[in-house]
Amino acid sequence: QERMPQTPPFAAMFDSSGYNRNLYQSKEDNCGGLYYHDNNLLSGSLEALIQHLVPTVDYYPDRTYIFTFLLSSRLFMHPYELMAKVCHLCVEQQRLSEPGLDKNRIRKIAPKILQLLTEWTETFPYDFRDERMMRNLKELAQRIASGEEMYRKNVQQLLQNLIRKLATVSQYEEVLAKISATSTDRLTVLKTKPQSIQRDIITVCNDPYTLAQQLTHIELERLNYIGPEEFVQAFVQKDPLDNDKSCYGDQKKTGNLEAYVEWFNRLSYLVATEICMPVKKKHRARVIEYFIDVARECFNIGNFNSLMAIISGMNMSPVSRLKKTWAKVKTAKFDILEHQMDPSSNFYNYRTALRGAAQRSLTAHSNREKIVIPFFSLLIKDLYFLNEGCANRLPNGHVNFEKFWELAKQVSEFMTWKQVECPFERDRKILQYLLTVPVFSDDALYLASYESESPENHIEKDRWKTLRFVSKV
Repeated sequence: QERMPQTPPFAAMFDSSGYNRNLYQSKEDNCGGLYYHDNNLLSGSLEALIQHLVPTVDYYPDRTYIFTFLLSSRLFMHPYELMAKVCHLCVEQQRLSEPGLDKNRIRKIAPKILQLLTEWTETFPYDFRDERMMRNLKELAQRIASGEEMYRKNVQQLLQNLIRKLATVSQYEEVLAKISATSTDRLTVLKTKPQSIQRDIITVCNDPYTLAQQLTHIELERLNYIGPEEFVQAFVQKDPLDNDKSCYGDQKKTGNLEAYVEWFNRLSYLVATEICMPVKKKHRARVIEYFIDVARECFNIGNFNSLMAIISGMNMSPVSRLKKTWAKVKTAKFDILEHQMDPSSNFYNYRTALRGAAQRSLTAHSNREKIVIPFFSLLIKDLYFLNEGCANRLPNGHVNFEKFWELAKQVSEFMTWKQVECPFERDRKILQYLLTVPVFSDDALYLASYESESPENHIEKDRWKTLRFVSKV
């Protein structure tokens, strides 16, 4: 019995030496439409790249190749079209459609085809929310399993795992929709500044360390649901060789990525709301100091996304204009954090800290040390510029595989980070507050800010008048 090809873990997949063409047996060097330099695959025709994905009796594609091609191919064709071609090639090459199929032949090829399908369903499960994908998957799997009990079990296992994953993501999306509805309903209640605050963050959780841990729970849960393909689908343009029809334009599936960006915005507005709400100056100063401590704990944990959201909230104009409040705050710790997240030199300080956290994560002995939650908007921006900076196709019509290898390398690092399990205990009460407590809109923040510390110039005075008028209407 041949063993399944073994695949290395994500972290080990991409090393710095470039795309290595063979972890397993290599195809002949005639390259049929593939162009190599120093053993690195640089480009190829779309057909040749698809062919290179399909295992044969004595060949299995390198795992970095599988990940890179499945990630980037969606810029040229729908995943279901790729799946149909892969199935067709498997059936044709291995003569799987013939009656009286040779059992030895099946034993040699089946583990490899199953392995490819396993990698696809585990790494890009959301592709299979498309019924056409599911149909093709089941058809090919059935062909493999038809004659052998052992493969039938493997196929069942593969399908069960996939269906479980898709059910979990549907539940998650329902929960998100509920959370979003709750916080929107309650936003209307908070049009003007209430004189007595029902609750504030410090009464719900007076320990900054605990709050940083609960923020990390939310971050890791939301990160975990982002599919790697969402990064690529966010950039989909028209493919020039595809008669002007965009490959994914009809349904850009980037919902989990967008939900994560919305969470960042919510956290920034929550921070600003909590600071602008208290009537007394010393209470506002205490809230600012509290959030500085929370941000510092986030930094220590490796949760850079919450850290940046908190700093953004504190830097919003309605908060930063509260000069008398800030005068009461010991700001030395805040200055250090701002320095860490300073955008100058393309976020040099943050990138250094991120590399340090990523290094710590690789040698970690506990989940606590493995946590790396990148400042997400910057990660997307980096991928965007990488995508914009190079063409998808070379002048000869070849797919620019070298570009996609770079893209896949960055996305695979994110894949490693998103798989970390949160080591901290969940606190439902705090999580509920963070996710659903109403937050002020921009106007309500300014109104609360002017009521805390009077407008200082004509522009502010005019704005205050308008806001008060609107809030009474």
